[in-house]
Amino acid sequence: MAHWGMFSAQARDGEVVAVQPYAGDRDPSPILGNIPGSVRHRARIAGPAVRRGWLENGPGPSTRRGDDEYVAVSWDELTEILAGELQRVKDRHGNRAIFGGSYGWSAPGRFHHAQSQVHRFLKMFGGYTRSVHSYSLGATGVIMPRVLGTHWKLFARSTSWEVIARETDLMVCFGGIPLKNTAVNDGGTSDHPTRDALERMRARGGRIVSFSPIRSDMHGEHEWLAPRPGTDVAIMLALAYVLATEGLADREFLDRYCTGYDRFEEYLLGRTDGVPKTPEWAATLSGLPAGTFVDLARRMARGRTLVSVTWSLQRVRHGEQAPWAGVTLAAMLGRLGVPGGGFGHGYGSMNEPGLAPVPYPLPTLFQGNNDVADFIPVAAISDLLLRPGEQFDYDGQRPTFPDIRLVYWAGGNPFHHHQDIGRLRRALRRPDTIVVHDPYWTAMAKHADIVVPSTTALERDDLTCTRNDPLLVAMQAAVPRFADARDDYDTFTALAHRLGFGETFTEGRTSRQWLEHLYEQWRGFVLADDRRVEDPPPFEDFWYGGPVRMRTEDDLTLFEDFRSDPDGHPLRTPSGRLEIFSADIDSFGYDDCAGHPTWYEPDEWLGSPRAERFPLHLIANQPATRLHGQLDHGSVSQTSKIRGREPIRMHPDDAAARGLESGDIVRVFNDRGSCLAGVVVDDGLLPSVVQLATGAWYDPLDPSDPGSMCVHGNANVLTPDVGTSSLSHGCTGQHVLVDVERFDGELPPIRAYDPPVVRQR
Repeated sequence: MAHWGMFSAQARDGEVVAVQPYAGDRDPSPILGNIPGSVRHRARIAGPAVRRGWLENGPGPSTRRGDDEYVAVSWDELTEILAGELQRVKDRHGNRAIFGGSYGWSAPGRFHHAQSQVHRFLKMFGGYTRSVHSYSLGATGVIMPRVLGTHWKLFARSTSWEVIARETDLMVCFGGIPLKNTAVNDGGTSDHPTRDALERMRARGGRIVSFSPIRSDMHGEHEWLAPRPGTDVAIMLALAYVLATEGLADREFLDRYCTGYDRFEEYLLGRTDGVPKTPEWAATLSGLPAGTFVDLARRMARGRTLVSVTWSLQRVRHGEQAPWAGVTLAAMLGRLGVPGGGFGHGYGSMNEPGLAPVPYPLPTLFQGNNDVADFIPVAAISDLLLRPGEQFDYDGQRPTFPDIRLVYWAGGNPFHHHQDIGRLRRALRRPDTIVVHDPYWTAMAKHADIVVPSTTALERDDLTCTRNDPLLVAMQAAVPRFADARDDYDTFTALAHRLGFGETFTEGRTSRQWLEHLYEQWRGFVLADDRRVEDPPPFEDFWYGGPVRMRTEDDLTLFEDFRSDPDGHPLRTPSGRLEIFSADIDSFGYDDCAGHPTWYEPDEWLGSPRAERFPLHLIANQPATRLHGQLDHGSVSQTSKIRGREPIRMHPDDAAARGLESGDIVRVFNDRGSCLAGVVVDDGLLPSVVQLATGAWYDPLDPSDPGSMCVHGNANVLTPDVGTSSLSHGCTGQHVLVDVERFDGELPPIRAYDPPVVRQR
């Protein structure tokens, strides 16, 4: 099982040479094609290594990270060095000086999950400063619990695709439903139903409207409306204005199931700020005709309308507002909790929303308790390292950034996720020590002082399932371990024994015994269910007998229980209702997040003065050829490159104005940084909008210079490192203003996948 699908592997001479998708998958992901050739790729880390400058000079800040050679050490040496440094930091600075970052998708296995392993280890060592929420959902994770009383339910128990295909009359999709993103699920997936469900909905007569500057964000027949990027909230407010002023809002629903609508309506009608949120107002901002909003609002009020907001819309400044405005619009229609109507958040963002959940707890490695209370929003890594001792706003609190001396990273690569890579590199110079577990020489591994070579999921046994997939799958190793790589569990076991808590960490179990233990715990939950679809066999029979099928909760409608009985099934908000106005948020007094959905002018958009300097709006979205930066060296990802560079899509008018054609190499730049990319001319974009996917491995022309041009096309050298708002400090990496010019110089080689120099002692 991989994040992008279930498969069987064919191996030869220690390498996977072919994969075959699971026969039951309706729409297998082409990203599986990145797997062959990945085990023995030159980017693999062959053995433990320590950065020469750290080894010779000792721990401390360094400008050489990312531009130094390494010294190969044995596993025994690495264990002694790493255990000694962990103990030094703990004794001298305390556990809060250790940041257990480790953010990323890692592998889908339930036991060999890198973040679970490192967090269990660090908690048993006395704790660590942690991060909360995610780059994908940093704003949603804070705003939705205050508005709807939940975050995870929006995805894990969303209205199912079966219900949408059968009941929905109109889907109004802000951000579209990009099929490329539905290839993936964090715990793996055995089926991809989105394309089929949408086709069945259309065949029944259902209609789809997609608001996006990119036409391919929705496949198949649909009405494409291409607004100026960053104006979705203004459009939602205009639609709400029509519902309110034409008597189309469901006042009975708003009175019974919501709180604060009257406060919001005062703003909507312009009585609080003097600006009515009319269709004409939104037309000026969005570039779409005012009549479009009037017509659409009336259509939305006539039938079962589902308002869908993708995750991408909250990965911008003031990102809290789009999902909040979207659910408010759905509430005004009165369809929340009605099959086929209501609200959805994340359709087209990954392969989870719309899939039926299982009713059982998943097999989970217990991590223990963290004795350190300090935390940061996950997108504040650079702030954490650059601003020790300073306070910051977060969800009504005023936490303080600890003084981090040791960064411990396993299972992720922030050079894909994090914004303003130049600033990130300067931040990574500050700690005493950076430790990275990774199978590959990623940019993060090349910035480490202590490098721990990990196995890939193809080289170890595990089991996997996810909360919205019916199969529990045995992941049997396809190939032997590469070179001197180790499972993270083995690394942490050796460290834990060296530091005196080995028995507590392992509980006396080998990896295989842990798999049996987790399986039997899970098996007990299933056997206790009188409605189970099959009896899960004992572990050995499961391991050699194929997947176990679980019962799923089919035909779900989001908040159906709340609608049927709002008193018996209240939301977990202060009022028990949907909070269109939040008194709590209002009390925080933030000037960038009011107590109700609000239009805030973006920092990076085509309507700002900044656009005079950088006249193209770049959408830094997720790639179609890989998951984030995983296996960027795989054949599917590499086939998409242009002369080795990440492709940038441009409208024909913008390309012609710069004398560019498909296949040209260009420099994409702003005042933060620059990168090279290969042009693809595409009329499926709004003019003045360009698209450059994230995930190309960072490859600076001059590794010693944090501001150096990335020759490979990593968009995060361009994006701003600022939070969504004082409420959540979520990621804002989706939108950025840039300009593009032809690159006529000698084309630099791609070195992103080359290991650094590693010398023997």
